[in-house]
Amino acid sequence: MNRIDKQILHIALPSIVSNITVPLLGLVDVTIVGHLGSAAYIGAIAVGGMLFNIIYWIFGFLRMGTSGMTSQLYGRRDLTEVTRMLARAVGIGMAVGVCLVILQVPIREAAFQVIHPTDEVRRLATTYFHICIWGAPAMLGLYGLTGWYIGMQNSRIPMAIAITQNVVNIVASLALVYGCGMKVEGVALGTLIAQYAGFLMGATLCMHHYGRLKTYFKQKGLWERAAMRKFFSVNRDIFLRTLCLVAVTLFFTSAGAEQGEVVLAVNTLLMQLFTLYSYIMDGFAYAGEALSGKYIGAQNREQFGRTVKHLFAWGCGMALLFTLAYATGGNAFLNLLTDEAEVIAAAGSYFGWALAIPVAGMAAFIWDGVFIGATATRGMLQSMATATVCFFLLYYGLHTLWGNHALWGAFLVYLLMRGLMQTLLSRNVIRKAFTPSYST
Repeated sequence: MNRIDKQILHIALPSIVSNITVPLLGLVDVTIVGHLGSAAYIGAIAVGGMLFNIIYWIFGFLRMGTSGMTSQLYGRRDLTEVTRMLARAVGIGMAVGVCLVILQVPIREAAFQVIHPTDEVRRLATTYFHICIWGAPAMLGLYGLTGWYIGMQNSRIPMAIAITQNVVNIVASLALVYGCGMKVEGVALGTLIAQYAGFLMGATLCMHHYGRLKTYFKQKGLWERAAMRKFFSVNRDIFLRTLCLVAVTLFFTSAGAEQGEVVLAVNTLLMQLFTLYSYIMDGFAYAGEALSGKYIGAQNREQFGRTVKHLFAWGCGMALLFTLAYATGGNAFLNLLTDEAEVIAAAGSYFGWALAIPVAGMAAFIWDGVFIGATATRGMLQSMATATVCFFLLYYGLHTLWGNHALWGAFLVYLLMRGLMQTLLSRNVIRKAFTPSYST
């Protein structure tokens, strides 16, 4: 294995582990309340968990934008600005979190205008929400820390934090529910404790491993106009891109639900195949962010080009591996998720679409990482917006004839268009990244 592949895996593998642990936080909560004797508890955690997933998903730009900008500064060895970027990202993340805490009541009411749970689920979900929302400053501050770590070519600390959060969540939630007799509030407090434990761990490890950088920190210029304009310009594009992604994802679920319980169940199960694939590919996207940004910062076009080629080689390998795995073991995986014969039988009609996802989505994942490393977020937004328009046009043009096949076909085209558009834009992005006037 050559040096470039080792660098890619050094960042990708810990990131993959981190990604896989993320859904465990919600899974632990559901498992605990699932044994409390009422379906309303499960519904409350499901509703509350969905709200926070959307909120934190939307503010994911704090991680991605920080990663790209930090990796370029690292490659350029601009350690003064590297330390400012850390303070800037964590500070803004925590400030946004405080704003979410202040606005918790209107956020909750707006959510319940869209979601219409039963009175009991609403009451319990409200309790869960108003406890967990206090974790927003810690979560969004940790987003800034995580992005900074990845930009510094370090994905092992975020992995350790993610694992620790899950352990703390399990121990705290079990102790509060079964030791103190709490119910939903115990699960919520366990989650809250885990969030702050993760943030404090991230900050402590930062001081331990990077404390020597404090000599480079200069408060003057921390909030200067040019730096803030760059920070918010990059993150604005990622924010708008994320809104497009959320719109497609939520619509996919909603459109499936309108076609009945069986189709909704089929789509949910088959989408798990995409989710599993995305956890792996996101790891290679993170490697793309860190390495491409580093070589752009160092203005090393030769190493940048080699890294992109190796990233695509890994992407093609993963796409082929997942396609073969799903072709041979996909039905066994579905049987593991459900024993409903009607759902498994119906899934067979749409399995071909899910089988095509790894190949269709590969380029989009790899280019996302490279574009973030290049802080070419406007190109990411343009690609995502074009793909989103294609998704809705295709679905509404074909759904009366194809039904659920139109939904899957539109989703496949959406993935393909993201990768295709970024491929077309990549030459200009790379040219701009390696011009003498380019700066972060």
